[in-house]
Amino acid sequence: MRQPDLTLVMDNVNKPHNLAAIIRSCDAVGIPRVLAISHHSAIRTKQHTAAGASKWVKVDLRESALPAGEKLRQEGMQLLVATFRPDAVDFRSVDYTIPTAIIVGEELKGPSEGALQIADRCIYIPMAGMVESLNVSVAAAVILFEAQRQREAAGMYRKRQITDDEFERLLFEFTYPRLSGVLREHGKPYPALDQDGAFTPIAGVSPGDLMDDDDVAGSEI
Repeated sequence: MRQPDLTLVMDNVNKPHNLAAIIRSCDAVGIPRVLAISHHSAIRTKQHTAAGASKWVKVDLRESALPAGEKLRQEGMQLLVATFRPDAVDFRSVDYTIPTAIIVGEELKGPSEGALQIADRCIYIPMAGMVESLNVSVAAAVILFEAQRQREAAGMYRKRQITDDEFERLLFEFTYPRLSGVLREHGKPYPALDQDGAFTPIAGVSPGDLMDDDDVAGSEI
């Protein structure tokens, strides 16, 4: 169900609980990769910690929104910045079934000037209360689940969106997280898994390298 043409960019988001909550929401809607942009080393350290704690979503750390945004645009993605401006549109009016990158900004200051420069459009969440904005992780989740709703209606979760090679790679890494790291360290390819998730012994890799509580079938190697 991974959606490789949907991603989220955290533009200087710096509070660990917000980083973790956003990454969790991204996994929930099938996003395999997010970007974390930081102009400050202190924020980058927190983002790096969040990236290391994520088992299911890859977090790419970048230093500037402009080159990151241009790379996403080259991949064919529309760039949406979540912020309220006179020219912003209701987030529900946007088509998320096309390749899309959603940019959310720093907790206090919002999106950076660089993020606004690269935006194709700005989106906002209509609010009827007295507060001016939602917590950044809440806002990200609201937008992401609208994207999921549209993609579900379009049947995009019923047809695999990633290649067979990518599917097999992710399946092995999610099933054997420690072993996949050992194999990468040894420069060895992942073995094919059978229907029960087992595989034949791997030449040049000792059983001691493979045993780990996270490896669900490690005892059978």
